Amino acid sequence: MLRAMITGGAGFIGSNLVRRLQDEHPDARLLVIDDLRTGTFANLCDDSPDGWSYGGQLVARSLGSLNLDDLVDQFDPQIIFHEASITDTTIIDEARMVVENVEPFKKLLEIAVARGLKLVWASSAATYGRLANGATAERRPFRLEDAGHPANAYGISKLLMENLHRQMLEEHPEAHVVALRYFNVFAAGERNKKHMASMVFQLAEQMLSGKQPRIFRDGEQARDQVPVEDVVDATLAAAGDGARSGIYNVGSGQTTTYNQIICALNQALGTRYEPQYFDNPYPFYQDYTCADLSQTRDGLGWSSKAPPQESIIAYGRWLQKRFGVPSRE
Repeated sequence: MLRAMITGGAGFIGSNLVRRLQDEHPDARLLVIDDLRTGTFANLCDDSPDGWSYGGQLVARSLGSLNLDDLVDQFDPQIIFHEASITDTTIIDEARMVVENVEPFKKLLEIAVARGLKLVWASSAATYGRLANGATAERRPFRLEDAGHPANAYGISKLLMENLHRQMLEEHPEAHVVALRYFNVFAAGERNKKHMASMVFQLAEQMLSGKQPRIFRDGEQARDQVPVEDVVDATLAAAGDGARSGIYNVGSGQTTTYNQIICALNQALGTRYEPQYFDNPYPFYQDYTCADLSQTRDGLGWSSKAPPQESIIAYGRWLQKRFGVPSRE
């Protein structure tokens, strides 16, 4: 019987992971830990016709407030999926990011290695930053070694977590510990992220409301957009017995500009909106990301399935069906 602990399991990616685990392992014992500040039980209890309800346990507290040793002893998981984090890239409080993101992770890492548990955790493409060791200027895919130039406090926290990860594997090479640098994730279930939802969702929401979609000037920001279904696949592959411990990119391996997102959404929604451009107010904004997946394919046996624009069109149609028909402009 599968026993898995999922931190941040009421969040966007975490809840999609929980749903997959529950669907594929109906008898699994699952424990979600989520303080519900940005996550919500609504993500674990879908009221759509094909909806689902979470059947496991929930601890509604922050990781830092828990005695994690006791909790792990009591629940006895085989796998820890660590998705919990402050993910707001606009937060500039570096100390808060370290206290809430790095310190609980260090404890989970120690517990997993000491007990021989599998640990799969969410890092981020934010570890690359705007410079990405020259990859941004060259407009080439980000190789793992390009990271190390985080442009915000969130990216700093993930880089520090990766440092702990590497140090632990140097001391315990037998450990099963996998970090996944998620790129720009979108798909059903992200509505509750609000201003931190993907650009795909935010633009679709504007268009479904009959508004002109607003994007940073000149709309040629090119990011690696990846559907959450692929991300969950990669996360489960990282927990497989054949996965090699390490740090891996999880993206589509392609770039999609904001202009292309609007074109795809117009196709999905049957609209003809032109973008409204405005100046980007964030000097630390990553205007280019693209995942090199060569090591991911080798270490995890995983690669992205659907082309991003096809997934964006399918997502736009799903949003239209779920939330309404936009005005035709």
